[in-house]
Amino acid sequence: MSRQNDDINLETATVSAHLAQPIDSPSISQESLITNKVTKVSTDTPDKSIDYTMHALPAAVSRLKQTRLVLFFTHGMSLHSWETSHLFEREVAIYLALLPHLGGITFITYGDKKDLQFAQKLKGIEVVCNHMGLSSKWYRRYLTWWPAKWQKGQVVFKTNQIRGSDLALDIAKHHNKPFISRCGYLLADWLKWLDGEDAKTYKSAFELENMVFNGASRVVVTTDDMKNIVTTSYNINSNKVFVTPNYVNTDLFTPEDRPKPTKRLISIGRLEKQKNIESLILALANSEVELWLVGRGTLEEKLINLARTNKVNVKFCGIQPHIELPNLLNQSTVFILPSHWEGHPKTLLEAMSCGLPVIGSNIPSIAGVIKNGDNGLLCDPTPDAIRKTVFKLLDNTQLQKKLGNNARKYVLENLTIGKTVQRELLAIREQLL
Repeated sequence: MSRQNDDINLETATVSAHLAQPIDSPSISQESLITNKVTKVSTDTPDKSIDYTMHALPAAVSRLKQTRLVLFFTHGMSLHSWETSHLFEREVAIYLALLPHLGGITFITYGDKKDLQFAQKLKGIEVVCNHMGLSSKWYRRYLTWWPAKWQKGQVVFKTNQIRGSDLALDIAKHHNKPFISRCGYLLADWLKWLDGEDAKTYKSAFELENMVFNGASRVVVTTDDMKNIVTTSYNINSNKVFVTPNYVNTDLFTPEDRPKPTKRLISIGRLEKQKNIESLILALANSEVELWLVGRGTLEEKLINLARTNKVNVKFCGIQPHIELPNLLNQSTVFILPSHWEGHPKTLLEAMSCGLPVIGSNIPSIAGVIKNGDNGLLCDPTPDAIRKTVFKLLDNTQLQKKLGNNARKYVLENLTIGKTVQRELLAIREQLL
């Protein structure tokens, strides 16, 4: 049995034990959910652990089995766009894992009728899309006012990101249903960094987040730093904000026992200002270090010329299917993410899951993952600091091994799909009280 499936099944008993009591019970803290050591119910026939918990706590589990989770996609996003961006498998995985524990799941997308073609891959998840080709205004009205199965009965509404969450909030209020506002990053914080505090884009995003976070039954973010921003910037009670980190498919992103090059860095992400690739290339000027860049963006041509001018051996790999990333990571010596700004970076977590030693810029979102000198290295996002840190790691194979092993351990202990299912079910169950 795979580690991921085993993790989900073996945690079910612990999940259900928590489900038997209110989420704000003194015996349940955010910390306990993250550090909880799972007691195995049955390693021989782990699937039967689900039957065991049904008998042990029938009321809690039965209510979940009667509940439909309705996920509102980010505004403008569709299943088709997930597929063409090579993100489909990664984004859908958690909902396929949640499906057996719930009465149903519905995706509300902004795609056209092409989204209906994903039914087989979704294995029973309902898709509601703009199959009639309505304008944005009329599609919004259609979702709000047209009677549908997904609006009725025991339903919990949830968002994927903040863009479009106002629609989910409006529909939840209209039908008197609980609403979980989930976001993997804070849009206003991102626009504040990108455009400045006086920009209309930032002010508009701030107003949106303020309205949605205060109107939601529960706010879910991916890092403690994000929770602190939400509680202080929007005057939200900390008990209302729940931290559910991004998950990693640890079966797909796993270390491979193969010879590796001694001086190959890899970085995965959009080639944009935020990712600070310009400083990374300058840090490697006139060195023998090879750099693989996976991703595309508006700065690609500029970066190609910068690498040529500074005599840096850069391979521009373009956008790669998600399923190919473990292979690229396992062909590399070190993963590096020198960003100016991040949310809870999935590519960093996936590199750590592959047992790769990692370097990240010393900003709150990355420092919340990397414990400097333990499971990775932190550095300032300047060319000089990046260069010193890169060569410190490349010149020390023992340090590489230590950081890589601890990185994999960190992911297995905190970021598996099973642990995310546990957190998701707790958040959903809370809305049924």
